[in-house]
Formats: sequence, structure tokens, C-alpha cells
Amino acid sequence: MKKLAKKKRVYGRLRRRKRIKLKIVGTSEKPRLSVFRSSKNIYAQIIDDSLGVTLIASSSLGQATAGKGGKGGGGNIKAAKIVGKSLGEKAVAKGIKKVVFDRGGYLYHGRVKALADAAREGGLEF
Repeated sequence: MKKLAKKKRVYGRLRRRKRIKLKIVGTSEKPRLSVFRSSKNIYAQIIDDSLGVTLIASSSLGQATAGKGGKGGGGNIKAAKIVGKSLGEKAVAKGIKKVVFDRGGYLYHGRVKALADAAREGGLEF
């Protein structure tokens, strides 16, 4: 029964993601900031959909976000803030100021919200 609930949750997110993607399109002037959240890490990338190219990417994979024990700490709010801030700074350095935020079917809450707020701190506008 547990497997069925997980499958339903994943497919629900994918349906929401598809519905959102129909409305949100990244252009050269205003690329799309896409977020993917796994249980262990968080990933974000800025994509130009007109060319089909990823312009900038950042993730908590390999970042120094580990706790005291040295184990991975990439799946928490602290890591999301680090990823968002670094993505914002990289984008501003490349000359990208305005983006369209694509939450990827996730609720705008927790790690996704922390990443978005940190990206705004880093200099992005959306």
C-alpha cells in the first residue's frame, strides 16, 4: 500500500509540472529558473527554452553543506539557500537579471521557497 501512495504522489507532481510548463516558457530575455528537489539534494538551473540550452546550473551535490558528522546535508533548507544564492550570483555575473520561476510541480514552501528567496538575494528578479 505504501508503494501505491508514493507512485500517486510522484505522478501527481508530474501532472502539475506538465500543467505549469504549458504556461511558463523561458526566452532569451527572460530565461526559466527550474527547480528539482530530491530527498538528498536540491538542483536548480536557468534554461533558455527557445534555444533548448541550460545557461547556468547549481546544486547541493558536492557543496560544503555537511553537518558535524560529515554526512550529507544537501536535502535541507540551509543547502537550498546556498544553492539559490550561488545561482543568483552566477546569473548576475553572466548578465541575467530577470527570470521566470518554475517550481517544477512542488509546493512553494520549505526548500523551494528558501531557494527562491536566496536567488532574489543573489540579484535575480522574478
